[in-house]
Amino acid sequence: MLDSAISAFVTLFVTIDPPGLAPLFLALTGGMTRAERLRVTTRSILLALAILLLFALAGTAILTMFGITIHAFRIAGGLLLFYIAFEMVFEKRQERHEKSAQRAATEDAIRHLAVFPLAIPLIAGPGAISATILLSDRFSDALGRSMLIAIIVAVLAITYLVFMLAERVDGLLGETGRMVLTRLLGVILAALAVQFVADGIFALLAAGAAAG
Repeated sequence: MLDSAISAFVTLFVTIDPPGLAPLFLALTGGMTRAERLRVTTRSILLALAILLLFALAGTAILTMFGITIHAFRIAGGLLLFYIAFEMVFEKRQERHEKSAQRAATEDAIRHLAVFPLAIPLIAGPGAISATILLSDRFSDALGRSMLIAIIVAVLAITYLVFMLAERVDGLLGETGRMVLTRLLGVILAALAVQFVADGIFALLAAGAAAG
């Protein structure tokens, strides 16, 4: 059981990839104060936790009920991520939120950013959801489900800590460093989005060929 728990932890940790999300978190929350970043982080982690717990307990039933495949979810998430990447590269996101050379992070903006793209699809994305659903089959009894829930909580707690440490790095970058980082990560995010879409399309085509 311990080996299975360690394997599940590693699977979720690698899928969510908290260290890889830290630079994206910095770019998406550029210009926010420490308190605003804290609210964004807390909201996004709690929402991602709720989503992953929901799919851990009833993931297969939910997808079946709506007739949705994880491949279609991956394509949709990729398209939405590409939109965010476009804004990051061409500063559209910054222009929309600037006021007197500083972005005004309203409560609505903080709430929306926490939901998308942080909670969905960056933290609780198609990969994390599909991994959670697969792990829920392995941990199907009461003890197993409790262990899976504990693993999800642990991984997201680490993600929370990584985001909080990333906030300190932002002070070292400066305005120029932040601008360069945002554009660079926008390109990387665009490539990630295209990969999401491509993986989803190939998986759908493979499923269609197998069914035919």
